[in-house]
Amino acid sequence: MTIQPELTSSERKKLRGRAMRLKPALIVGKAGPTPTVIEAVSFALQKDELIKIRIEAPDRPLRESWLEEIASASNATVCGTVGHTASLFRPRTGTNPASVTKVPTPS
Repeated sequence: MTIQPELTSSERKKLRGRAMRLKPALIVGKAGPTPTVIEAVSFALQKDELIKIRIEAPDRPLRESWLEEIASASNATVCGTVGHTASLFRPRTGTNPASVTKVPTPS
């Protein structure tokens, strides 16, 4: 079991900016976070590190609880939410979250 990565507010801000250009990797339906959904989220995070998901829950408290359940089960960190959409981040094994959010400087 791995620990969810701790991100600073500036790292979360940079990741939210990167996530704006993403399309949702998957949509969580009315059945909620089933084991299949959690497995799909883990697979997508292993491949891409930063993903966006859409949660089709009828109200905000249920949406937030589903999102927390998905994030904790997949060892990811929620970078941000807007409406029904949330971005999740989990660094690949052996990478540092700070190195992922660094913007290259022009020389």
